[in-house]
Amino acid sequence: MTGQLVTLEQFLIEEQRCMLATGDFTALMTSIAVAAKVITREVRRAGLTNVLGATDSSNSHGEQQQKLDILANELLCKLLTNSSQLCTLTSEELPGILPMPESNSSGKYTLAFDPLDGSSNIDYNVSIGTIFSIHRRVTHAGPGTEADLLQRGSRQVAAGYVVYGSSTIFVYSSGEGVHGFTLDPTIGEFILSHPDIRTPSRARMYSINEGNRSRWTPGTRAFIDHVRSPERPGGPCSSRYIGSLVADFHRNLLAGGVFLYPGDTKHPNGKLRLLYEAAPLAFIAENAGGRASTGYQRILDLEPTDLHQRVPLIIGCVEDVKEAEQFLRREDGPRPAAGLSASAPPIA
Repeated sequence: MTGQLVTLEQFLIEEQRCMLATGDFTALMTSIAVAAKVITREVRRAGLTNVLGATDSSNSHGEQQQKLDILANELLCKLLTNSSQLCTLTSEELPGILPMPESNSSGKYTLAFDPLDGSSNIDYNVSIGTIFSIHRRVTHAGPGTEADLLQRGSRQVAAGYVVYGSSTIFVYSSGEGVHGFTLDPTIGEFILSHPDIRTPSRARMYSINEGNRSRWTPGTRAFIDHVRSPERPGGPCSSRYIGSLVADFHRNLLAGGVFLYPGDTKHPNGKLRLLYEAAPLAFIAENAGGRASTGYQRILDLEPTDLHQRVPLIIGCVEDVKEAEQFLRREDGPRPAAGLSASAPPIA
């Protein structure tokens, strides 16, 4: 379908036809795209509609919520609980699963999402985004349960993200490549703009909060010194850090980079959530030719034990993630990060 104007809906229908699918997946993805358009509208008007700034409430992690956090979460929940394709869903902003209406509780898919990643940047007009993960349910019938959501990332049916920046871009993978669609506001449609995204094998930049250096493990410090060194294969990397995971990941995916939020002395298990952030982005990274790791284990092999489980994350160009693993194992010792299962499969 290259060489022509292709909408997200047309692309999904063609993918459905090639896979001889029933259409449920296409309908679910279309609902997510509609939600992304509505959130785009609210983000664009944020400074005019009194939805900037923080609220007096906290989410399930004890973090102060931004007004747009709550709005985006409510929009996604409202639109998607009416989807007959889902048996259950959960959000980073919710303490548990969200029950579906009884009439819509027998869908074949589950959805986990971060409604507005990077929300601390909202008030400063910095790019933010939505991240989502889709699994096929494991229970046979009836309302979905936590067991349907607590599945390893390698079993994802699809994953994706939306970046709300100078333009709105919707990126997703269903296991057959990674594709990006840019919202054309004049017609209200996502148009295929980045077909078959492939990330470089070597990074040109690295992304990490260097203000945390005093808390890093020796392995993390050694790796960052390595990527900044003129002796590094390919030359030294430049530092690029937005502080919005989805925006940092998107830039690195296209341009070539490695992002790190490692375990440290304050957060030995890392700070990012496995279900809502690490696993879906790892699925996209691998389908674009990249790699995602805790430093000791492949992210997609981790068996989640809690809806809000945190993990260290090193993600991006395959050669640089491999080097990070080598530095962490050599400097920190051959062990999994704190809080991760020692029985999980090792990185190949």
